[in-house]
Amino acid sequence: MRFRLTPRETSFYDMFAASADNIVTGSKLLMELLGADSSARTEISERMRAAEHAGDDATHAIFHQLNSSFITPFDREDIYNLASSLDDIMDFMEEAVDLVVLYQIEELPKGVEQQIEVLSRAAELTAEAMPNLRTMDNLTEYWIEVNRLENQADQVHRKLLAHLFNGKYDAIEVMKLKQVVDVLEEAADAFEHVANTVETIAVKES
Repeated sequence: MRFRLTPRETSFYDMFAASADNIVTGSKLLMELLGADSSARTEISERMRAAEHAGDDATHAIFHQLNSSFITPFDREDIYNLASSLDDIMDFMEEAVDLVVLYQIEELPKGVEQQIEVLSRAAELTAEAMPNLRTMDNLTEYWIEVNRLENQADQVHRKLLAHLFNGKYDAIEVMKLKQVVDVLEEAADAFEHVANTVETIAVKES
């Protein structure tokens, strides 16, 4: 790591860690959704909405800190991109739960569980990686594994689309289910964006 002559604002690290921990909470709520009946799903949706609002508050806190800090731990653009991508993950997860409730989807297609398992693993890895931004240690395996998980998510998503279009579902149901699986895929993409941003930061700081 480069030797620096000036101190750097350290609270960013804590805020990124808190944001990532909140994403783990969201991924657990997604897992709960799988086995829940319609009444329980409404309650899960309310908890997910609260978590998403907490994520927004965390993102706004990072932006406020960024705008008021003279010295930052790494490039301002990278801080903004990392905070935004973490926020995107939570937004997509909340949207998926909301769609399931609003569309009154009785049964999610086979394969959605795999999507959510991938998101859950990516959330755990991201939460483990954020504290390492302080030292930039042990991050290579993180972004490699998240990229692998995103490739896995792509494969699951394509299989889900093939399943939805095999004639088993009516047209309206296909539209509803496709929106849900597409949003979950966007969440997987957002995890990859976070990992790519972390890699960019690590390369600049090396």
